[in-house]
Order: sequence, then structure tokens, then C-alpha cells
Amino acid sequence: MNELDRVFEQVSHYFALLAEPTRLKILHALCDGEKPVGAVVETVGSSQANVSRHLNAMFRSGVLARRKEANLVYYAIADQSVVELCRTVCVQVAARIEDDAQQVAMVDRFMPTEPKRRGASPRKTGGAGAVR
Repeated sequence: MNELDRVFEQVSHYFALLAEPTRLKILHALCDGEKPVGAVVETVGSSQANVSRHLNAMFRSGVLARRKEANLVYYAIADQSVVELCRTVCVQVAARIEDDAQQVAMVDRFMPTEPKRRGASPRKTGGAGAVR
């Protein structure tokens, strides 16, 4: 059971990372490709300090990739499984909230299944959360 305990511990940390609405908004903002911090802040509608704190936590966990160019820091999704997981859950929750095709269609746009890539390609992560 020790091996399973380690897996469960890691999965628990993974879900804890996603248990913050601001982090879901950040994923949504980055679904169509890499963006500088300022653009993420504008899309999320929170303070730069708050968004930066969440971006850093998501980067440290391997969910996001980061690169610097001159004075700007760009973030992109590094672990596509996070987007797939969030999209699946959001579609299910939206369907339960209101059994309306329009509501589900709105969530379909939330996290596109094929995000566009801009600039440098994000790094892939290893381990339990890695995909593609």
C-alpha cells in the first residue's frame, strides 16, 4: 500500500492546486496560448500580486511553463492533462447546474480541446500529471 499512498498523496496535491477559482481563471486565460503576466492579470480581473502568486505556484508544480523576454514574463500551459481534467469537470458541473445545451456550449469554449501555441513551446512535465 506504500506505493499507492505516495500516488494518493501526489493526486491530493494536484487537486489542491486546482481547488482555487483564481487558478481555474488563469488556466482559462492561458488555454489559447502563452501570455505575458499583464494580460493574464487583465483577463483574471485580480491584483497583479495575487495573480503572480498563483502563477508561481502553478509553475512550481509543473502545470505552467514560464519564460522571460526582456522585461516581460510569459506563461503557458505545460501540463495539458490539467486542462483536460478541468474541462471535463466544468462541462459536467455546467450540465448539472442547468441542463441547457447553451450552458454546455459556453463551457466548451472555456478550455478548448486544441489550444493554440504562441512563441516558445511549453515544456512537458514528467510524473503522474504528464501527458502528450
